[in-house]
Amino acid sequence: MQLPLKSYDTNFHIFFASHYANHWFEPWNPKWFAGFSQTTYPPLPQQWVAVLSWILGLNVAYMTVQFIAILLLAIGTYRFSKLWVSPRAASFAALASVFLGSESFLVYSAGQLSTTMAAPIYLNALPFVFDWLRYGKWRSFFKGSVLLVAAAAAHHATLLFGSMFFALPVVGLVLLDKSRDDQDEEKTSVQTLILRALTITVLVCIAIAVVLMPFWIDLIRYPVTQAPIPHPSRANYILSPQWGLNYFIVPYGALILALPFIIIRGCSVVRLRPLMLGFWLAFLVGLGGTTPVARMLLGRAFEVLTFERFTYWATLLALPILGVITADLVDRFRMRAVVPLTILGAATCALAVSWSTFRPADAANFDVQHVAEWLNRDGHDKYRYVTLGFGNKLSRLAIVTNANSVDGESNSARTLPELTEFGGAALTSAKYFAKPGLDSLRAMLNHADRYGLKWVIVRDPYYDPLLYFAGWRQVDMLDDKTITIWSKDGVPPAIPMNLDQIPPRWQGILWGTLPFGSSLLAIAVLFIPDKKRRGLSVEDVSAFPTNVMSGGIIS
Repeated sequence: MQLPLKSYDTNFHIFFASHYANHWFEPWNPKWFAGFSQTTYPPLPQQWVAVLSWILGLNVAYMTVQFIAILLLAIGTYRFSKLWVSPRAASFAALASVFLGSESFLVYSAGQLSTTMAAPIYLNALPFVFDWLRYGKWRSFFKGSVLLVAAAAAHHATLLFGSMFFALPVVGLVLLDKSRDDQDEEKTSVQTLILRALTITVLVCIAIAVVLMPFWIDLIRYPVTQAPIPHPSRANYILSPQWGLNYFIVPYGALILALPFIIIRGCSVVRLRPLMLGFWLAFLVGLGGTTPVARMLLGRAFEVLTFERFTYWATLLALPILGVITADLVDRFRMRAVVPLTILGAATCALAVSWSTFRPADAANFDVQHVAEWLNRDGHDKYRYVTLGFGNKLSRLAIVTNANSVDGESNSARTLPELTEFGGAALTSAKYFAKPGLDSLRAMLNHADRYGLKWVIVRDPYYDPLLYFAGWRQVDMLDDKTITIWSKDGVPPAIPMNLDQIPPRWQGILWGTLPFGSSLLAIAVLFIPDKKRRGLSVEDVSAFPTNVMSGGIIS
Protein backbone atom coordinates (compact mmCIF):
# COMPACT_ATOMS: atom_id res chain seq x y z
CA MET A 1 0.00 0.00 0.00
CA GLN A 2 2.96 2.34 0.49
CA LEU A 3 4.44 1.82 -2.97
CA PRO A 4 2.97 5.12 -4.27
CA LEU A 5 5.14 6.94 -1.71
CA LYS A 6 8.23 5.83 -3.65
CA SER A 7 7.15 7.28 -6.99
CA TYR A 8 9.02 10.14 -8.63
CA ASP A 9 6.79 13.14 -7.85
CA THR A 10 5.26 11.96 -4.59
CA ASN A 11 7.53 14.01 -2.33
CA PHE A 12 6.89 17.05 -4.54
CA HIS A 13 3.13 16.85 -3.89
CA ILE A 14 3.60 16.10 -0.20
CA PHE A 15 5.92 19.12 0.09
CA PHE A 16 3.25 21.41 -1.35
CA ALA A 17 0.63 19.79 0.89
CA SER A 18 2.78 20.30 3.99
CA HIS A 19 2.90 24.03 3.28
CA TYR A 20 -0.89 24.23 2.88
CA ALA A 21 -1.33 22.21 6.08
CA ASN A 22 0.61 24.82 8.05
CA HIS A 23 0.04 28.03 6.07
CA TRP A 24 -3.26 27.57 4.21
CA PHE A 25 -3.73 31.18 3.09
CA GLU A 26 -0.02 31.96 2.57
CA PRO A 27 1.05 31.01 -0.97
CA TRP A 28 4.62 32.30 -0.54
CA ASN A 29 6.99 29.44 0.32
CA PRO A 30 10.58 30.32 1.36
CA LYS A 31 11.80 26.71 1.41
CA TRP A 32 12.80 26.50 -2.29
CA PHE A 33 14.50 28.80 -4.78
CA ALA A 34 15.20 31.42 -2.08
CA GLY A 35 11.42 31.88 -2.01
CA PHE A 36 8.73 31.08 -4.59
CA SER A 37 4.97 31.30 -5.01
CA GLN A 38 2.90 28.13 -4.85
CA THR A 39 0.35 29.78 -7.12
CA THR A 40 2.50 28.51 -9.99
CA TYR A 41 0.80 25.10 -9.61
CA PRO A 42 -2.96 24.42 -9.22
CA PRO A 43 -3.54 23.37 -5.61
CA LEU A 44 -6.60 21.13 -5.38
CA PRO A 45 -5.06 17.64 -4.85
CA GLN A 46 -2.38 19.01 -2.54
CA GLN A 47 -4.96 20.91 -0.52
CA TRP A 48 -7.00 17.74 -0.04
CA VAL A 49 -3.83 15.97 1.10
CA ALA A 50 -3.24 18.83 3.53
CA VAL A 51 -6.77 18.63 4.96
CA LEU A 52 -6.64 14.86 5.43
CA SER A 53 -3.12 15.11 6.88
CA TRP A 54 -4.55 16.83 9.95
CA ILE A 55 -6.13 13.46 10.77
CA LEU A 56 -4.08 10.85 8.90
CA GLY A 57 -0.63 12.40 8.52
CA LEU A 58 0.93 13.41 5.21
CA ASN A 59 1.87 9.95 3.95
CA VAL A 60 -1.48 8.25 4.51
CA ALA A 61 -3.31 11.37 3.33
CA TYR A 62 -1.41 11.29 0.05
CA MET A 63 -2.26 7.62 -0.52
CA THR A 64 -5.91 8.28 0.39
CA VAL A 65 -6.26 11.08 -2.17
CA GLN A 66 -4.52 8.96 -4.80
CA PHE A 67 -6.90 6.07 -4.03
CA ILE A 68 -9.92 8.37 -4.38
CA ALA A 69 -8.60 9.39 -7.81
CA ILE A 70 -8.46 5.73 -8.83
CA LEU A 71 -12.06 5.20 -7.69
CA LEU A 72 -13.17 8.30 -9.59
CA LEU A 73 -11.51 6.90 -12.72
CA ALA A 74 -13.65 3.75 -12.65
CA ILE A 75 -16.83 5.79 -12.14
CA GLY A 76 -15.86 8.38 -14.75
CA THR A 77 -14.93 5.72 -17.31
CA TYR A 78 -18.33 4.08 -16.91
CA ARG A 79 -20.24 7.36 -17.27
CA PHE A 80 -18.13 8.53 -20.20
CA SER A 81 -18.31 5.17 -21.98
CA LYS A 82 -22.13 5.10 -21.83
CA LEU A 83 -22.11 8.06 -24.22
CA TRP A 84 -20.61 5.80 -26.87
CA VAL A 85 -21.51 2.21 -26.10
CA SER A 86 -24.06 0.10 -24.24
CA PRO A 87 -24.11 0.02 -20.44
CA ARG A 88 -22.74 -3.52 -20.47
CA ALA A 89 -19.79 -2.56 -22.67
CA ALA A 90 -19.29 0.51 -20.47
CA SER A 91 -19.07 -1.81 -17.46
CA PHE A 92 -16.28 -3.74 -19.13
CA ALA A 93 -14.52 -0.44 -19.91
CA ALA A 94 -14.77 0.61 -16.25
CA LEU A 95 -13.40 -2.75 -15.15
CA ALA A 96 -10.52 -2.40 -17.60
CA SER A 97 -9.63 0.99 -16.10
CA VAL A 98 -8.75 -0.80 -12.86
CA PHE A 99 -6.00 -2.74 -14.67
CA LEU A 100 -4.88 0.14 -16.91
CA GLY A 101 -1.09 0.14 -17.24
CA SER A 102 -0.84 3.89 -17.79
CA GLU A 103 -2.78 4.55 -14.56
CA SER A 104 -0.53 2.23 -12.56
CA PHE A 105 2.55 3.77 -14.19
CA LEU A 106 1.49 7.28 -13.15
CA VAL A 107 0.57 6.16 -9.63
CA TYR A 108 3.52 3.90 -8.80
CA SER A 109 6.37 5.26 -10.94
CA ALA A 110 5.67 8.84 -12.02
CA GLY A 111 3.62 9.92 -9.00
CA GLN A 112 1.57 12.41 -11.02
CA LEU A 113 -1.23 12.95 -8.53
CA SER A 114 -2.61 16.03 -10.30
CA THR A 115 -2.91 14.21 -13.63
CA THR A 116 -4.58 11.15 -12.14
CA MET A 117 -7.00 13.40 -10.24
CA ALA A 118 -7.94 15.83 -13.03
CA ALA A 119 -8.64 13.34 -15.83
CA PRO A 120 -11.29 11.32 -13.90
CA ILE A 121 -13.10 14.54 -12.96
CA TYR A 122 -13.24 15.49 -16.66
CA LEU A 123 -14.61 12.05 -17.51
CA ASN A 124 -17.34 12.50 -14.89
CA ALA A 125 -18.16 15.97 -16.23
CA LEU A 126 -18.48 15.16 -19.92
CA PRO A 127 -21.77 13.19 -19.76
CA PHE A 128 -23.39 16.26 -18.19
CA VAL A 129 -21.87 18.44 -20.92
CA PHE A 130 -23.32 16.07 -23.54
CA ASP A 131 -26.77 16.28 -21.96
CA TRP A 132 -26.60 20.07 -22.01
CA LEU A 133 -25.48 20.28 -25.62
CA ARG A 134 -27.84 17.59 -26.87
CA TYR A 135 -30.96 18.20 -24.79
CA GLY A 136 -30.47 21.61 -23.15
CA LYS A 137 -30.79 20.30 -19.57
CA TRP A 138 -29.96 23.11 -17.17
CA ARG A 139 -29.19 20.76 -14.30
CA SER A 140 -26.64 19.04 -16.47
CA PHE A 141 -25.24 22.42 -17.47
CA PHE A 142 -24.72 23.35 -13.82
CA LYS A 143 -23.23 19.99 -12.82
CA GLY A 144 -20.95 19.76 -15.83
CA SER A 145 -19.72 23.33 -15.40
CA VAL A 146 -18.88 22.85 -11.72
CA LEU A 147 -17.02 19.59 -12.39
CA LEU A 148 -15.02 21.18 -15.22
CA VAL A 149 -13.93 24.00 -12.94
CA ALA A 150 -12.91 21.52 -10.23
CA ALA A 151 -10.89 19.54 -12.79
CA ALA A 152 -9.10 22.73 -13.85
CA ALA A 153 -8.27 23.45 -10.20
CA ALA A 154 -6.59 20.04 -10.04
CA HIS A 155 -4.19 20.37 -12.97
CA HIS A 156 -3.37 23.09 -15.48
CA ALA A 157 -1.74 20.84 -18.12
CA THR A 158 -4.83 18.64 -18.31
CA LEU A 159 -6.91 21.82 -18.71
CA LEU A 160 -4.72 23.43 -21.37
CA PHE A 161 -3.72 20.35 -23.38
CA GLY A 162 -5.76 17.31 -22.38
CA SER A 163 -9.32 18.59 -22.12
CA MET A 164 -9.63 19.04 -25.87
CA PHE A 165 -8.90 15.35 -26.52
CA PHE A 166 -12.00 14.52 -24.45
CA ALA A 167 -14.31 17.45 -25.17
CA LEU A 168 -14.07 17.63 -28.97
CA PRO A 169 -15.15 14.00 -29.50
CA VAL A 170 -18.19 14.70 -27.33
CA VAL A 171 -19.06 17.71 -29.50
CA GLY A 172 -18.65 15.47 -32.55
CA LEU A 173 -21.01 12.94 -31.00
CA VAL A 174 -23.61 15.66 -30.45
CA LEU A 175 -23.39 16.62 -34.12
CA LEU A 176 -23.78 12.98 -35.14
CA ASP A 177 -26.82 12.62 -32.93
CA LYS A 178 -28.37 15.67 -34.54
CA SER A 179 -29.01 13.54 -37.61
CA ARG A 180 -31.57 11.67 -35.49
CA ASP A 181 -33.56 14.82 -34.78
CA ASP A 182 -35.98 14.06 -37.57
CA GLN A 183 -37.10 11.03 -35.59
CA ASP A 184 -37.20 12.88 -32.25
CA GLU A 185 -40.06 14.90 -30.91
CA GLU A 186 -37.68 17.76 -30.14
CA LYS A 187 -35.60 19.09 -33.01
CA THR A 188 -32.31 20.83 -32.27
CA SER A 189 -30.97 23.31 -34.81
CA VAL A 190 -27.30 23.91 -35.51
CA GLN A 191 -27.67 27.43 -34.16
CA THR A 192 -28.98 26.05 -30.86
CA LEU A 193 -26.07 23.63 -30.56
CA ILE A 194 -23.58 26.40 -31.24
CA LEU A 195 -25.27 28.70 -28.72
CA ARG A 196 -25.22 26.01 -26.03
CA ALA A 197 -21.57 25.20 -26.74
CA LEU A 198 -20.59 28.87 -26.57
CA THR A 199 -22.59 29.39 -23.38
CA ILE A 200 -20.92 26.62 -21.42
CA THR A 201 -17.49 27.37 -22.88
CA VAL A 202 -17.60 31.09 -22.02
CA LEU A 203 -19.05 30.65 -18.55
CA VAL A 204 -16.66 27.83 -17.62
CA CYS A 205 -13.68 29.83 -18.90
CA ILE A 206 -14.76 32.82 -16.81
CA ALA A 207 -15.19 30.60 -13.74
CA ILE A 208 -11.78 28.99 -14.29
CA ALA A 209 -10.19 32.42 -14.75
CA VAL A 210 -11.61 33.52 -11.39
CA VAL A 211 -10.88 30.33 -9.45
CA LEU A 212 -7.28 30.17 -10.70
CA MET A 213 -6.74 33.93 -10.95
CA PRO A 214 -3.46 33.95 -8.94
CA PHE A 215 -2.10 31.25 -11.26
CA TRP A 216 -2.88 33.25 -14.40
CA ILE A 217 -1.46 36.45 -12.87
CA ASP A 218 1.77 34.68 -12.02
CA LEU A 219 1.96 33.06 -15.46
CA ILE A 220 1.55 36.45 -17.17
CA ARG A 221 4.06 38.21 -14.92
CA TYR A 222 6.64 35.44 -15.10
CA PRO A 223 6.12 33.43 -18.30
CA VAL A 224 8.09 30.21 -18.72
CA THR A 225 11.10 31.40 -20.74
CA GLN A 226 13.80 29.25 -19.17
CA ALA A 227 16.06 27.02 -21.24
CA PRO A 228 14.31 23.73 -22.13
CA ILE A 229 15.03 20.87 -19.74
CA PRO A 230 15.57 17.49 -21.45
CA HIS A 231 13.10 14.72 -20.67
CA PRO A 232 13.24 11.12 -21.95
CA SER A 233 9.53 11.08 -22.82
CA ARG A 234 10.42 13.38 -25.75
CA ALA A 235 12.85 10.82 -27.15
CA ASN A 236 12.45 8.74 -30.30
CA TYR A 237 11.29 5.44 -28.84
CA ILE A 238 12.59 3.48 -31.83
CA LEU A 239 16.11 4.90 -31.58
CA SER A 240 16.01 4.80 -27.75
CA PRO A 241 14.25 1.49 -26.98
CA GLN A 242 14.92 1.79 -23.24
CA TRP A 243 12.65 4.83 -23.15
CA GLY A 244 10.19 3.15 -25.49
CA LEU A 245 9.94 0.37 -22.94
CA ASN A 246 9.42 2.86 -20.13
CA TYR A 247 6.94 5.20 -21.82
CA PHE A 248 5.16 2.93 -24.30
CA ILE A 249 5.36 -0.79 -23.48
CA VAL A 250 4.78 -0.42 -19.73
CA PRO A 251 1.86 2.07 -19.90
CA TYR A 252 0.04 0.23 -22.69
CA GLY A 253 0.87 -3.34 -21.67
CA ALA A 254 -1.50 -5.89 -23.21
CA LEU A 255 -3.51 -3.03 -24.71
CA ILE A 256 -0.90 -3.07 -27.49
CA LEU A 257 -2.38 -6.39 -28.66
CA ALA A 258 -5.80 -4.76 -28.90
CA LEU A 259 -4.68 -1.64 -30.80
CA PRO A 260 -5.42 -3.04 -34.32
CA PHE A 261 -8.91 -4.12 -33.23
CA ILE A 262 -9.55 -0.78 -31.49
CA ILE A 263 -8.59 1.08 -34.67
CA ILE A 264 -10.69 -1.17 -36.92
CA ARG A 265 -13.77 -0.99 -34.70
CA GLY A 266 -13.34 2.74 -34.05
CA CYS A 267 -13.13 3.52 -37.75
CA SER A 268 -15.88 1.17 -38.92
CA VAL A 269 -18.60 2.33 -36.51
CA VAL A 270 -19.81 5.83 -37.31
CA ARG A 271 -20.75 6.65 -33.73
CA LEU A 272 -17.24 5.80 -32.50
CA ARG A 273 -15.33 7.83 -35.09
CA PRO A 274 -15.12 11.09 -33.08
CA LEU A 275 -13.79 9.09 -30.13
CA MET A 276 -11.41 7.25 -32.41
CA LEU A 277 -10.04 10.54 -33.75
CA GLY A 278 -9.40 11.85 -30.23
CA PHE A 279 -7.66 8.60 -29.30
CA TRP A 280 -5.53 8.61 -32.44
CA LEU A 281 -4.30 12.17 -31.92
CA ALA A 282 -3.52 11.54 -28.25
CA PHE A 283 -1.77 8.29 -29.21
CA LEU A 284 0.48 10.03 -31.75
CA VAL A 285 1.31 12.93 -29.44
CA GLY A 286 2.05 10.45 -26.66
CA LEU A 287 4.82 8.96 -28.79
CA GLY A 288 6.88 12.08 -28.08
CA GLY A 289 9.72 12.51 -30.56
CA THR A 290 9.06 9.20 -32.30
CA THR A 291 6.88 11.02 -34.84
CA PRO A 292 6.80 14.71 -35.87
CA VAL A 293 3.15 15.03 -34.81
CA ALA A 294 3.79 16.19 -31.24
CA ARG A 295 6.26 18.87 -32.27
CA MET A 296 4.01 20.09 -35.08
CA LEU A 297 0.91 20.38 -32.89
CA LEU A 298 2.53 21.77 -29.75
CA GLY A 299 5.27 24.03 -31.09
CA ARG A 300 7.50 25.36 -28.32
CA ALA A 301 5.35 23.60 -25.71
CA PHE A 302 6.92 20.37 -26.97
CA GLU A 303 10.12 21.33 -25.12
CA VAL A 304 8.23 22.02 -21.89
CA LEU A 305 5.74 19.16 -21.56
CA THR A 306 6.29 15.54 -20.64
CA PHE A 307 4.40 13.00 -22.73
CA GLU A 308 3.47 10.13 -20.43
CA ARG A 309 0.28 12.07 -19.66
CA PHE A 310 -0.72 12.02 -23.36
CA THR A 311 -0.32 8.25 -23.34
CA TYR A 312 -2.55 8.16 -20.27
CA TRP A 313 -5.23 10.21 -22.01
CA ALA A 314 -5.00 8.00 -25.11
CA THR A 315 -5.61 4.84 -23.08
CA LEU A 316 -8.62 6.44 -21.39
CA LEU A 317 -10.11 7.33 -24.78
CA ALA A 318 -9.56 3.77 -25.97
CA LEU A 319 -11.46 2.20 -23.07
CA PRO A 320 -15.03 2.53 -24.47
CA ILE A 321 -13.99 0.82 -27.70
CA LEU A 322 -12.10 -1.81 -25.71
CA GLY A 323 -15.27 -2.39 -23.69
CA VAL A 324 -17.21 -3.14 -26.89
CA ILE A 325 -14.57 -5.60 -28.07
CA THR A 326 -14.47 -7.27 -24.67
CA ALA A 327 -18.26 -7.60 -24.54
CA ASP A 328 -18.27 -9.20 -27.99
CA LEU A 329 -15.56 -11.69 -27.02
CA VAL A 330 -17.26 -12.66 -23.77
CA ASP A 331 -20.62 -13.11 -25.49
CA ARG A 332 -19.08 -15.30 -28.16
CA PHE A 333 -16.53 -17.37 -26.23
CA ARG A 334 -17.63 -17.09 -22.58
CA MET A 335 -14.98 -18.47 -20.20
CA ARG A 336 -12.55 -19.06 -23.05
CA ALA A 337 -12.45 -15.27 -23.40
CA VAL A 338 -12.84 -14.33 -19.73
CA VAL A 339 -9.77 -16.26 -18.55
CA PRO A 340 -7.18 -14.90 -21.04
CA LEU A 341 -8.60 -11.36 -20.83
CA THR A 342 -8.32 -11.48 -17.04
CA ILE A 343 -4.74 -12.76 -17.23
CA LEU A 344 -3.77 -10.06 -19.74
CA GLY A 345 -5.37 -7.33 -17.65
CA ALA A 346 -3.73 -8.50 -14.45
CA ALA A 347 -0.36 -8.85 -16.21
CA THR A 348 -0.65 -5.29 -17.55
CA CYS A 349 -1.30 -3.89 -14.09
CA ALA A 350 1.38 -6.10 -12.51
CA LEU A 351 4.02 -4.98 -15.03
CA ALA A 352 3.32 -1.30 -14.41
CA VAL A 353 3.33 -1.73 -10.62
CA SER A 354 6.47 -3.87 -10.55
CA TRP A 355 8.23 -1.47 -12.90
CA SER A 356 8.79 0.79 -9.91
CA THR A 357 10.98 -2.00 -8.53
CA PHE A 358 12.94 -2.61 -11.74
CA ARG A 359 13.43 1.13 -12.37
CA PRO A 360 12.86 2.79 -8.99
CA ALA A 361 12.24 6.52 -9.10
CA ASP A 362 13.34 6.82 -5.49
CA ALA A 363 16.55 4.80 -5.69
CA ALA A 364 18.18 6.83 -2.91
CA ASN A 365 16.49 4.96 -0.06
CA PHE A 366 17.73 6.74 3.06
CA ASP A 367 16.37 8.80 5.94
CA VAL A 368 16.86 12.57 5.78
CA GLN A 369 16.05 13.08 9.45
CA HIS A 370 19.70 13.27 10.51
CA VAL A 371 20.38 15.93 7.90
CA ALA A 372 17.33 17.92 9.02
CA GLU A 373 18.47 17.74 12.66
CA TRP A 374 21.92 19.04 11.66
CA LEU A 375 20.43 21.95 9.72
CA ASN A 376 18.04 22.82 12.54
CA ARG A 377 20.69 23.12 15.27
CA ASP A 378 23.50 25.53 16.14
CA GLY A 379 22.16 28.31 13.92
CA HIS A 380 22.81 26.37 10.71
CA ASP A 381 19.35 27.32 9.46
CA LYS A 382 20.41 30.97 9.25
CA TYR A 383 22.01 30.06 5.93
CA ARG A 384 20.68 28.41 2.79
CA TYR A 385 21.75 24.98 1.60
CA VAL A 386 21.81 22.81 -1.49
CA THR A 387 21.85 19.01 -1.69
CA LEU A 388 23.71 16.82 -4.19
CA GLY A 389 22.75 13.22 -4.84
CA PHE A 390 19.50 13.35 -2.85
CA GLY A 391 17.11 12.73 -5.75
CA ASN A 392 13.51 13.41 -4.83
CA LYS A 393 14.46 13.23 -1.16
CA LEU A 394 15.13 16.93 -1.71
CA SER A 395 11.43 17.60 -1.12
CA ARG A 396 11.26 15.33 1.90
CA LEU A 397 14.18 17.17 3.51
CA ALA A 398 12.53 20.54 2.88
CA ILE A 399 9.45 19.39 4.82
CA VAL A 400 11.33 18.57 8.03
CA THR A 401 14.00 21.29 8.13
CA ASN A 402 13.75 24.95 9.09
CA ALA A 403 16.51 25.92 6.66
CA ASN A 404 15.81 27.20 3.15
CA SER A 405 17.33 26.02 -0.11
CA VAL A 406 18.17 27.56 -3.47
CA ASP A 407 17.13 24.31 -5.16
CA GLY A 408 13.72 22.70 -5.69
CA GLU A 409 11.67 20.34 -7.87
CA SER A 410 9.06 22.69 -9.36
CA ASN A 411 10.60 23.73 -12.66
CA SER A 412 7.82 26.20 -13.47
CA ALA A 413 8.39 28.06 -10.18
CA ARG A 414 12.09 28.78 -10.74
CA THR A 415 13.13 32.37 -11.35
CA LEU A 416 16.77 32.40 -10.23
CA PRO A 417 18.95 33.00 -13.32
CA GLU A 418 21.45 30.31 -12.27
CA LEU A 419 18.64 27.77 -12.60
CA THR A 420 16.80 29.03 -15.67
CA GLU A 421 19.62 29.80 -18.11
CA PHE A 422 21.32 26.43 -18.55
CA GLY A 423 18.71 23.71 -19.22
CA GLY A 424 19.20 21.59 -16.11
CA ALA A 425 16.54 20.57 -13.61
CA ALA A 426 17.09 20.23 -9.85
CA LEU A 427 20.67 20.91 -8.78
CA THR A 428 20.63 17.83 -6.59
CA SER A 429 20.66 15.74 -9.79
CA ALA A 430 22.96 18.04 -11.78
CA LYS A 431 25.23 15.30 -13.13
CA TYR A 432 22.34 13.60 -14.94
CA PHE A 433 21.88 16.70 -17.10
CA ALA A 434 25.52 16.66 -18.23
CA LYS A 435 27.09 20.02 -19.04
CA PRO A 436 23.92 22.17 -18.60
CA GLY A 437 23.29 20.70 -15.16
CA LEU A 438 26.89 21.08 -13.99
CA ASP A 439 27.12 24.60 -15.43
CA SER A 440 24.02 25.55 -13.45
CA LEU A 441 25.55 24.08 -10.28
CA ARG A 442 28.85 25.94 -10.80
CA ALA A 443 27.00 29.22 -11.35
CA MET A 444 25.07 28.75 -8.11
CA LEU A 445 28.22 27.88 -6.14
CA ASN A 446 30.01 30.92 -7.55
CA HIS A 447 27.17 33.16 -6.35
CA ALA A 448 26.89 31.62 -2.88
CA ASP A 449 27.43 34.99 -1.18
CA ARG A 450 24.45 36.48 -3.03
CA TYR A 451 22.03 33.85 -1.69
CA GLY A 452 23.50 33.14 1.74
CA LEU A 453 24.39 29.65 0.50
CA LYS A 454 26.79 28.22 3.08
CA TRP A 455 26.02 24.48 3.14
CA VAL A 456 26.36 21.86 0.41
CA ILE A 457 25.12 18.46 1.60
CA VAL A 458 26.55 15.67 -0.55
CA ARG A 459 25.51 12.04 -0.83
CA ASP A 460 27.38 11.36 -4.07
CA PRO A 461 31.21 11.61 -4.07
CA TYR A 462 31.06 12.42 -7.78
CA TYR A 463 30.68 16.09 -6.80
CA ASP A 464 33.60 16.22 -4.33
CA PRO A 465 36.28 17.37 -6.84
CA LEU A 466 34.00 20.10 -8.18
CA LEU A 467 33.40 21.46 -4.68
CA TYR A 468 37.08 21.25 -3.72
CA PHE A 469 38.30 23.22 -6.72
CA ALA A 470 35.48 25.75 -6.27
CA GLY A 471 36.87 26.67 -2.85
CA TRP A 472 34.54 24.68 -0.59
CA ARG A 473 35.77 22.54 2.32
CA GLN A 474 34.31 19.56 4.12
CA VAL A 475 33.19 20.34 7.69
CA ASP A 476 31.12 17.35 8.86
CA MET A 477 29.89 13.84 8.05
CA LEU A 478 26.58 12.10 8.77
CA ASP A 479 25.05 8.62 8.48
CA ASP A 480 28.27 6.61 8.86
CA LYS A 481 30.15 9.00 6.60
CA THR A 482 27.77 8.40 3.67
CA ILE A 483 26.73 12.07 3.73
CA THR A 484 29.28 14.88 3.82
CA ILE A 485 28.65 18.54 4.53
CA TRP A 486 30.71 21.21 2.78
CA SER A 487 30.97 24.86 3.70
CA LYS A 488 32.33 28.10 2.30
CA ASP A 489 33.89 30.73 4.56
CA GLY A 490 32.70 34.31 4.62
CA VAL A 491 29.17 33.68 3.39
CA PRO A 492 26.72 36.13 5.05
CA PRO A 493 23.47 34.87 6.60
CA ALA A 494 20.57 34.45 4.21
CA ILE A 495 18.17 37.34 3.78
CA PRO A 496 14.65 37.28 2.27
CA MET A 497 14.77 37.47 -1.52
CA ASN A 498 12.39 37.79 -4.48
CA LEU A 499 10.21 40.07 -2.36
CA ASP A 500 8.70 41.66 -5.47
CA GLN A 501 7.26 38.25 -6.40
CA ILE A 502 5.32 37.72 -3.16
CA PRO A 503 1.58 37.55 -3.98
CA PRO A 504 -0.60 40.12 -2.20
CA ARG A 505 -2.81 39.03 0.66
CA TRP A 506 -5.98 38.92 -1.44
CA GLN A 507 -4.43 36.36 -3.78
CA GLY A 508 -3.62 34.15 -0.82
CA ILE A 509 -7.24 34.32 0.31
CA LEU A 510 -8.49 33.44 -3.19
CA TRP A 511 -5.96 30.61 -3.48
CA GLY A 512 -7.02 29.13 -0.16
CA THR A 513 -10.74 29.49 -0.83
CA LEU A 514 -11.85 29.11 -4.45
CA PRO A 515 -10.01 25.98 -5.75
CA PHE A 516 -10.86 23.91 -2.68
CA GLY A 517 -14.33 25.42 -2.60
CA SER A 518 -14.90 24.36 -6.22
CA SER A 519 -14.36 20.74 -5.23
CA LEU A 520 -16.78 21.03 -2.30
CA LEU A 521 -19.37 22.55 -4.65
CA ALA A 522 -18.77 19.75 -7.16
CA ILE A 523 -19.42 17.15 -4.46
CA ALA A 524 -22.57 18.98 -3.36
CA VAL A 525 -24.13 19.39 -6.82
CA LEU A 526 -23.81 15.69 -7.57
CA PHE A 527 -26.39 15.07 -4.85
CA ILE A 528 -28.93 17.14 -6.77
CA PRO A 529 -31.41 14.61 -8.18
CA ASP A 530 -31.45 14.38 -11.93
CA LYS A 531 -33.69 12.69 -14.43
CA LYS A 532 -32.29 9.54 -15.93
CA ARG A 533 -29.91 10.47 -18.71
CA ARG A 534 -30.56 9.18 -22.13
CA GLY A 535 -28.33 6.26 -22.98
CA LEU A 536 -28.29 3.61 -25.64
CA SER A 537 -31.66 2.09 -24.83
CA VAL A 538 -33.49 -0.25 -27.17
CA GLU A 539 -35.54 2.66 -28.44
CA ASP A 540 -32.42 4.67 -29.16
CA VAL A 541 -30.81 1.77 -30.97
CA SER A 542 -33.70 1.50 -33.38
CA ALA A 543 -32.89 4.98 -34.62
CA PHE A 544 -29.29 4.10 -35.57
CA PRO A 545 -28.20 2.90 -38.99
CA THR A 546 -27.63 -0.82 -39.36
CA ASN A 547 -23.84 -0.39 -39.61
CA VAL A 548 -23.82 0.81 -36.01
CA MET A 549 -25.66 -2.32 -34.90
CA SER A 550 -23.33 -4.59 -36.83
CA GLY A 551 -20.36 -2.75 -35.39
CA GLY A 552 -21.05 -4.30 -32.01
CA ILE A 553 -22.24 -1.25 -30.11
CA ILE A 554 -25.01 -3.35 -28.59
CA SER A 555 -23.60 -6.53 -27.10
